[in-house]
Amino acid sequence: MDNNITEELAVGDRFPLTIKRIGINGEGIGFFKHVIVFVPKAVPEDVIVCEITEVHPKFLNGKIHKIRTESPYRNPETPELASKVGGLEFAHIKYEDQLKFKADILRESIEKYRPYAYEHYNIRPTVASPQQEKYRNKAQFPIQEIDGKILCGLYKDGTQTLVDLEEMPTQMDLTMEAMRKIVVLIKELGIPVYNPEAKSGILRMIVIRQSVEFNKLQVTFITRTKKFLKEHQLTEKIKEQIPEVSSISQNINTDDKGSVWGDETRLVWGDEYLQEDINGYVFNLSPRAFLQLNSLQTDKLYDIAEKALNPEERDVLLDAYCGVGTIGITLAKKVSHVYGIEIIPEAIADAKKNAELNDIDNADYYVGSVDQVYPELLTDNVKPNAVIVDPPRTGLDGKLIDTLLRHRPEKLVYISCNPSTLAKDLTRLTNKYRVDYLQPVDMFPQTPHVETVVKLSRR
Repeated sequence: MDNNITEELAVGDRFPLTIKRIGINGEGIGFFKHVIVFVPKAVPEDVIVCEITEVHPKFLNGKIHKIRTESPYRNPETPELASKVGGLEFAHIKYEDQLKFKADILRESIEKYRPYAYEHYNIRPTVASPQQEKYRNKAQFPIQEIDGKILCGLYKDGTQTLVDLEEMPTQMDLTMEAMRKIVVLIKELGIPVYNPEAKSGILRMIVIRQSVEFNKLQVTFITRTKKFLKEHQLTEKIKEQIPEVSSISQNINTDDKGSVWGDETRLVWGDEYLQEDINGYVFNLSPRAFLQLNSLQTDKLYDIAEKALNPEERDVLLDAYCGVGTIGITLAKKVSHVYGIEIIPEAIADAKKNAELNDIDNADYYVGSVDQVYPELLTDNVKPNAVIVDPPRTGLDGKLIDTLLRHRPEKLVYISCNPSTLAKDLTRLTNKYRVDYLQPVDMFPQTPHVETVVKLSRR
């Protein structure tokens, strides 16, 4: 690589660039005098005039100044919002090509980390989502007072600048309608909204989850103080004007930096849980419970995971990172026993209730980190021969991988939401396991995110 070239370049410089491939964050990648250039919203086979936005010793960041020749993969009907908010990073690409590029992103990650025998991996075509728009069952809408105006919507991509939203292509209609009505009520009642400049105001976020099966809404207000002014009046007006709302809660987060959620959640009115159906099983969801954002595609994802696991009556299944128990419960009647582990205590409380709700009596749940609880189970002579892992974006804990390699369960299925950490984890898992296939599943149309189900067998 000719590194000296970057020393001759400056922000604002322009040059012609042909986009060759897609990067793992969905940006277009081209090469200028052998130096790699990352360009958001550019698509393979675009010929553009690129303007430099950042110069680094080994790469350049750029933006599209002008498109000279449009790629055949470009979506001619890109929503206007795609250039304004996050969550639409792939909206400028035709849907069938989004699927192709998601498999490419997975392949790139595998080639970067090079796990054992990676050249022979069977990466299957990405499974399409039944809905490409209006599929998200949950949204967290920041609400702020800026220059005397109340804004509610989503942040501009990669910033903390709030964009006021009337609509969002990936969000369900009922959720958006409810959010706009609630904002009007907040204005009418004069409820103090967070002002980032003055660091004042109470209300900082409106979280809405929608049950697809039962057409109900769960609303949570995240506040900066325990005191929730005019809570009663707001509740009464919501009940009157948005009959689909079945539950209203308050979550208290006094920290202005860091995570969205605080530790304390209290039910203000209505049902303690929102219910959703997955593959014929009903699940109770408390406000903080994790559930895949694409309800219709979740059924398909779990079917694919089940097929990869091939459950049998003799199997003792470990459901690692079990959340509210969804995967384990849908498999419980096909195996002899399920053990679920999850670090969030509320999720385990939900999982136990969900097992009861679905008449599952062969499941046990444990609060704690998987890397600690799993070895404890082994010590207690619980020996799972089948394991499903569905970790967060950070991937598997190193100690958990140690235990898997030591214990070597015969069946192992990895559900990943991050191709990079998946590829990294496979470099260790393939010491003892063979990768039978990788099945990308599109849970998040219009974004570069891809979920992957990996079937592994003991070598």
